[in-house]
Amino acid sequence: MSTIAVVRVPASEFALEATLERVPGVSFEVERVVAPESERVMPYIWATADPDQFDALQAALEDDPTTEDVELLVDLDDEWLFRMTWIGKTQFVIHVLVDESGTIIDATGTDDEWQLRILFPSRDALGATYEYCEEHGIPLTIEQIYQLDQSPMRGKYGLTEEQYETLITALERGYYDIPRDISGTELAAELGISHQALSERLRRAYGNLLSNALVVGENELGE
Repeated sequence: MSTIAVVRVPASEFALEATLERVPGVSFEVERVVAPESERVMPYIWATADPDQFDALQAALEDDPTTEDVELLVDLDDEWLFRMTWIGKTQFVIHVLVDESGTIIDATGTDDEWQLRILFPSRDALGATYEYCEEHGIPLTIEQIYQLDQSPMRGKYGLTEEQYETLITALERGYYDIPRDISGTELAAELGISHQALSERLRRAYGNLLSNALVVGENELGE
């Protein structure tokens, strides 16, 4: 049975450690990651930081020893989508994608570590990945494990834990009712986040729901 694991790994043993150190407050969220070759990983990454930090961020990414071929795709003033190639210490990701046929549903990098949510085809594949990390000295911390059928909405539609909980809370509190029973500002306060953070989280959740639902539907229909 397919298994989803939420794991943490230090940036020093993974990717973008130098950029996280050089650009204070920057955060990364992986939109998509593929392995076009067995020795290379190509992620699409959203970076969020103060607008004044863009030049420093781009320079840090280009100089980072774990990246090459960095390309800016989208500029939203304080949020940017980059495509790049990860090299160096990213063998852990290559192992997951290539050797264990896993899927990285989402990954976020802040301060000095990364949190990843990974879909494995089986519990054995997760176990093999954990053993791989132990053998190669990669300090992998497993935060949570659950079977795909325990949380079908999150697993099938690529929602992060925060996105899932935000959508459920918004639904239960009447945010989607007409008229609304709770405003965006009130909902954000209840969740303990800023109104901007709420808007960004909902936007990404909607994007995951739409893209994954449409892709799943097309595959199931053979179109």
